[in-house]
Amino acid sequence: MFSKTSHFRYLALFSHIGLLCWVIVWHFFLRDSATYSPIFIFIIYVLPLLLPLHGVVKGKPYTHAWANFIVMFYLLHGLTILYAEPHEWVYAVIELMFVIGMFVGCAVYARKRGKELGEGLPKLKSVMEEERQRFERG
Repeated sequence: MFSKTSHFRYLALFSHIGLLCWVIVWHFFLRDSATYSPIFIFIIYVLPLLLPLHGVVKGKPYTHAWANFIVMFYLLHGLTILYAEPHEWVYAVIELMFVIGMFVGCAVYARKRGKELGEGLPKLKSVMEEERQRFERG
């Protein structure tokens, strides 16, 4: 019923949505809210996860590939909290589990789906050129 590729897609999707929900719960409800303003927390912790969400939900391999750059911020955040704030180690471990799931899911899905489509992931330069040509025609 499901191919191996779709397993990694759903791993990436589940981990992405889980990380997004976890970051919101952790920073808005479990942490001392007087430390940072809610707007700052939204911009720094929530907004970066919203950027690739549409493409991950749609199953676009290119979005899965570049979403891994964003998830590295959360890897660093989780490792830093694990080291610097030992009283929040459980929160950091939960974040790291979602991060690892998202990273593995996105990386493997992008690679396998690209092979299924018979092509590697297109270079950003060619994607931008195609978009420019499409908008110049229309």
